[in-house]
Amino acid sequence: MARYRSLDEIFDEEDELGLLKNVKPRRPASSTPDDRNAEIVAEVNAFYEAHGRLPDEGGQTIEEMKLGTIWQSIRGMPTEAMLAADKNRLLGYGVPVSEFAFEKETTEVPQEPSWRDEPEDEAVPSSLDDIFAEDDEDFPEAVIGLRHVTPAAEREQPSHRADMFPCSDFQLFEQGFIDMQAKLETGERDVSPIEDRQELRINEGDFIIHRGLLAYIAEKTEHTRRGGKPDQRLRIIFSNGMENDPLVSSLRKALAADKTARYIHRPGLGPLDPEWEEDALELTGTIYVARSKSERPEIKEVRHILHKIGVTSQDVRRRVADARNDATFLLADVDIVATYELRNLSRMKIEDLLHRFFDAARPSGLTITDRFGKKVFPREWFYVLPEHVAEAVKLIQDGTMHLYRYDPTVQKIERIED
Repeated sequence: MARYRSLDEIFDEEDELGLLKNVKPRRPASSTPDDRNAEIVAEVNAFYEAHGRLPDEGGQTIEEMKLGTIWQSIRGMPTEAMLAADKNRLLGYGVPVSEFAFEKETTEVPQEPSWRDEPEDEAVPSSLDDIFAEDDEDFPEAVIGLRHVTPAAEREQPSHRADMFPCSDFQLFEQGFIDMQAKLETGERDVSPIEDRQELRINEGDFIIHRGLLAYIAEKTEHTRRGGKPDQRLRIIFSNGMENDPLVSSLRKALAADKTARYIHRPGLGPLDPEWEEDALELTGTIYVARSKSERPEIKEVRHILHKIGVTSQDVRRRVADARNDATFLLADVDIVATYELRNLSRMKIEDLLHRFFDAARPSGLTITDRFGKKVFPREWFYVLPEHVAEAVKLIQDGTMHLYRYDPTVQKIERIED
């Protein structure tokens, strides 16, 4: 196999693969320092034409700092080549005209102060009073102005706070607290500390120790979304006769911060165990029918027949106070158009019974998108009128609901034919 003796022989061969087709010849280096200085003068002229000023050796970019530094070092020793490249006559700034080979009146270009320069003594404040007395008119708006911040007067204040308030029906819970305290003292119930970052499961009927008090989870409402994640609002009764209604996520944070918090374990092996509900209290409640005040066109145009059917053990007004921030209420305030008191009936069972009875009237495509872009599918809204709910409640009271069904095509409750 033939061996090449030099690069010339290699490049003399035909370039069959086109490897050298797009190769650009390398620009030869300046032959003399004078040529290189002339190139710098040309670059400074180009910078001047682009920015209207000379490059600053204390500039904001490395390229400007480098160019400005070299310019300051060579401008005082112009040569013929440098003068020829100086088409804007920049070499004349700050240098006597007599030193050059041409006669032309020049004007001094003021140099901008550099961050590298030592400040003047009078420019350095000697106290905080001097700093606060400074006139801020010289500061650019980008430095002292606030952007993307909602003024305090325009910020929307939360309409609902999970504060502690007196429990109006504490007599329903008082005996349950007495019984649980006795079980704890005899060791019939086990407790365990709530670890930080623990994903604690919260269920209706649970007892916990929080803030040094026994607390009972009396109600856990339907699913909603907060911060893009599923959440539920609770009703918590405390052994001192107070209650509050935080979100599950808020309760978990509060328990994690409370080093004395404890979880009281239920008996049995789980929800399917007959003993699991031993501690749960059968609470009465209120059936409510709510109408949305949403301005969304797809909801506004049917609001007279679209209603939410819910059951709660707490005050109805308190339950709907945070409706505008709750996806289960379509992220809008609501009007309560009807309420019905429950007597000696299971709240959860009644709610499930009503929802199944009106299931045929549940909107199939009703969705709401929260502010994080997550879709929520509210399951408590139905195309029914308040009088239909009133009729269904009467059937529950009479114990005859199983003999009837709701027909959404004619919007009537009809008796089931034998």
